[in-house]
Amino acid sequence: MPDTHSTDDLLALARSIAQYSGPGEQIEAYVARTRETDIAVLRSEVESLTVAQRGGVGVRVVVDGRPGFAWAGSLDRDVVEAVLREARDNVAFATPDEFQGVPTLAEAVLPGSPPDLDALLWDDALAGVSTADKVALALEVEAATASAHPAVRGVESATYGDALVETAVANSLGVAARTRRTICSCSVTAMVGDGPATQTGSGFSAGRSFPMLDPARAAGDAVERAVRLLGAAPVASRVTTVVLDPLVTRSVLSVLGAALNGEAVFKGRSVFAGRRGEAVGSGVVTLIEDPTVAEAFGAAPYDAEGVPTRRRILIEQGVLGGFLYDTVTGRRAGERTTGSAVRAGFASPPGVGARALAFAPGPRDPESILAGIDDGLYVQSVSGLHSGTNPVSGDFSVGVEGLMIRGGAFAEPVREVTIASTLLRMLAGVVEVGADLTWLPGGAAGATVVIGEMTLSGS
Repeated sequence: MPDTHSTDDLLALARSIAQYSGPGEQIEAYVARTRETDIAVLRSEVESLTVAQRGGVGVRVVVDGRPGFAWAGSLDRDVVEAVLREARDNVAFATPDEFQGVPTLAEAVLPGSPPDLDALLWDDALAGVSTADKVALALEVEAATASAHPAVRGVESATYGDALVETAVANSLGVAARTRRTICSCSVTAMVGDGPATQTGSGFSAGRSFPMLDPARAAGDAVERAVRLLGAAPVASRVTTVVLDPLVTRSVLSVLGAALNGEAVFKGRSVFAGRRGEAVGSGVVTLIEDPTVAEAFGAAPYDAEGVPTRRRILIEQGVLGGFLYDTVTGRRAGERTTGSAVRAGFASPPGVGARALAFAPGPRDPESILAGIDDGLYVQSVSGLHSGTNPVSGDFSVGVEGLMIRGGAFAEPVREVTIASTLLRMLAGVVEVGADLTWLPGGAAGATVVIGEMTLSGS
């Protein structure tokens, strides 16, 4: 059985820092320890290999609504004490904000118990996998890709990576929590064709434990996605049905997640500002954030402030129901935190973010969906997503590669075209979500999604 108390030392350290609060002072300590491996191979040789372990602490101090923050990449007691002093010093430079402060026990406590995810998110055995075995897996995915199809002329990259992440957070108001997770993955990019006609395709496999990885699947996906684009060319401009590949849907959801951030909404920097309770999508659109789903790679029983995570329906049958909040943004909105505090690491204070965003799946598989489309565009990949999306106006315009759909089947491959609309029109135009809900690394899941009309700009 996994040792569910392996983060005890981190939690003890976080609590020991928080207990030094003085009169009128709030202290929060966030402590993290990470072990990572990153391997890249090329032409059957190891190109790079990094094995690293690091730990650190971030301390937030709040006095009269003035926040101060400091951090250090060390868990040494003398260094930690210096970080606390620096955070206190930084309070003097902050602007007062009545909503600033760490979560109280009343804000952090939910009815019932937090989900027991530890055994599902952590694999003790990953730490014992040898570096040689990890290298062998990366070489295996490269070899499988090179031999998968006669059109493959090279492997652009083949990698293996893993991380074992342990965190603990405690504050001077009594909130304390610890989390840990493991993740490992392999990925590969295949090259097919020659010269200007060269196409690439990527595939990956990810899981919580080493045995969950499937190099053959990663290789097969990469080659299939590259080969079916051979001969791709622009097509004439038109308005057409668009089908999003699950990987593309995941990317679009990341944009929607940012627009549903309570901080962005409060500042008027979201297309959803002022629209709560309104229809913002078609009746088949239900968007859920649920970090308690263990299959989600962003799953966690607690957020980055020590607040229990929870399931939240953001859009239900097209109607906007609410937003994501951490403690401060929730107070500003007159709401309680939704347990949506995230951090980039111990070197940053908490902010708002989605961990496990997904469309509620529909009843049909991708093959059945595709068979019912007479004419359309299947979008396999996008480029310029963030530069081509305006979260305030909702304007959406991105470059895409994919395949035309005719008579319910894939037709000619397409490249050097763009699709354009707005986020709200896209949501309103969703006619079907596939049954192929797929949790992918990152804060969102993929699924096949059909949008009735988008503008395709080509030749």
